[in-house]
Amino acid sequence: MPTITTHKQQQSKSPLNYIGGKSRLLPQLLPLFPVGIDNFIDLFCGGCNVGINANTNKIHFNDNLIYLIDMYKEFQKKSLDETLWHIEKRISDFDLSLTNELGYKQLRHEYNTEKNPLDLFVLVAFSFNHQIRFNNSHEFNNPFGRERSSFNPTMRQNLENFIIKIKKNDVNFSSVDFEDFDFDNFGNNDFVYADPPYLITCGTYNDGRRGFKGWSEKEEKNLLKTLDKLNNQGVRFALSNVFEHKGKENAILKKWVEKNKNYKVNHLNYNYSNSNYQTAIRDKNASVEVLITNYEPSNQQK
Repeated sequence: MPTITTHKQQQSKSPLNYIGGKSRLLPQLLPLFPVGIDNFIDLFCGGCNVGINANTNKIHFNDNLIYLIDMYKEFQKKSLDETLWHIEKRISDFDLSLTNELGYKQLRHEYNTEKNPLDLFVLVAFSFNHQIRFNNSHEFNNPFGRERSSFNPTMRQNLENFIIKIKKNDVNFSSVDFEDFDFDNFGNNDFVYADPPYLITCGTYNDGRRGFKGWSEKEEKNLLKTLDKLNNQGVRFALSNVFEHKGKENAILKKWVEKNKNYKVNHLNYNYSNSNYQTAIRDKNASVEVLITNYEPSNQQK
């Protein structure tokens, strides 16, 4: 069974605490990715932790949460000073703090009315666990992070570094369903990283009741078909997922791997007992986290 060699290197961090984010797994993931890539497609980009650290000529960030992508595009369009000025002004205008829940709710109401992309980030800074959550009417509804959440120095530094990097690099943002993403012009020097909602976990992004498309067996099977097409097209890919989780198993995924003998299963070490997940799992062996690739990663130990 292949095991992963962990490499430590300086990494850029997302300014968001995104559910399912891969920041902890980056030292294991990055060494498994191919080098010398022209285009890196982060198909379910979320907090952008993976793509922003990719060694590539061009990064394509995609996510079907349109308001998230609108925010990233605003970061890219405005100067760093303009973005920071807006954040600080909104904090002042609404007297946002660790305890002012009323000010937070007033800003939340204004955002849900006007959908200013930068206001979304300000809300996230003061929301519970710094997370993004919408209801079925596309209204941001994450509660206030009393005594816990604020636009703290660490978040500010991560934001500044993130904005500098997306401006410095060749970066494209899109917001389409993975089934509608246009892969036609990609080939053997391009790479697709897929980190979809996990079918057998309990993330709120799976349920389809947040005003956006959920994740079911149908989406799971369609994604695997998409990856097979990429393989036939000569495009290298890597899929993050879990074989087992809290006593459940992803039989669809396991059968797909068994059918495609040329795909490689790289086992990762990860303890899900952290604030990014709705359920805390104390037993680090409760989940079997894998990275499935259609190529042989060079950085492995047999």
